Amino acid sequence: QAQQDEQSTFYMQNPLHYNPAYAGSRQSISMVALGRFQWIGFDGAPMSQWFSVHSPIANERLGIGGHFVNDNIGSRNRTAGYLDLSANIQLNKKHHRLAVGISGGADFLSFDFSSLNVTDINDPYYGQRFNSTKPNLGAGIYYYGERHFIGISAPRLFEAKLDDANTLITNLNKRHIFFTAGGIIPLNSVVQFKPSTLIKYTPEAPITIDVNTSFLLYEKLWLGAMYRFHESVGINAMFKIKSAFQVGYSYDFPINRLVNYQKGSHEVILTYDFNFKKSIYNSPRYF
Repeated sequence: QAQQDEQSTFYMQNPLHYNPAYAGSRQSISMVALGRFQWIGFDGAPMSQWFSVHSPIANERLGIGGHFVNDNIGSRNRTAGYLDLSANIQLNKKHHRLAVGISGGADFLSFDFSSLNVTDINDPYYGQRFNSTKPNLGAGIYYYGERHFIGISAPRLFEAKLDDANTLITNLNKRHIFFTAGGIIPLNSVVQFKPSTLIKYTPEAPITIDVNTSFLLYEKLWLGAMYRFHESVGINAMFKIKSAFQVGYSYDFPINRLVNYQKGSHEVILTYDFNFKKSIYNSPRYF
């Protein structure tokens, strides 16, 4: 009934992590490296790292990519790698496109209960370690244009269980549904406004809603603020270095009862886009 999948404030910069239909949508070879240090000062708090890379192929009708994640929380570690494939069609002369995608890979999970402090040595988990490899599939739909996007996805369709008669651990993950949307609104010749949202649904857990509002200044600097429903508020910034690199930082401050036990969450991000030919769009891609 608590957080299970990794959460990220820079979700809008790394959509391939939760939607395989995003693969190839940027008309470039695109790479993202991201690290999150959650709930600083809280013992056993989540620490997550992501890497994704994708590119269009077949005259931009198909996309291919891969995404990887390493996540630690308490005594549990999840390392996962997935291959992403997408196909898209152009819907109109404005180059609006509808893409569908699938992904396939595996989660490598380990639980080290010997690292925990226990008060009852008769606890069935006392001193035990478990490892499990679980293949899985994901799927998604992504509709996008020059200044808008909307998508829905399930990055892991199958709910994995640990097949071990000697442990009480059964459900390793629940199916997560991600809905995302956003757009770009020009305010004047130097400022553009980008609102976006990510809504996460998991059975037997509260719906999580992330809202981010960012301003792009002179096509160089992103400045934004975020709100995570009943959980945190924060700020974020990204700066474009030359034409290909962007570097960013975000800070989340808790607004729930955890405020008394931790000092917020930090994220750092680095993105790289290699444009191997002129884009079909007349202006830069924002998604």
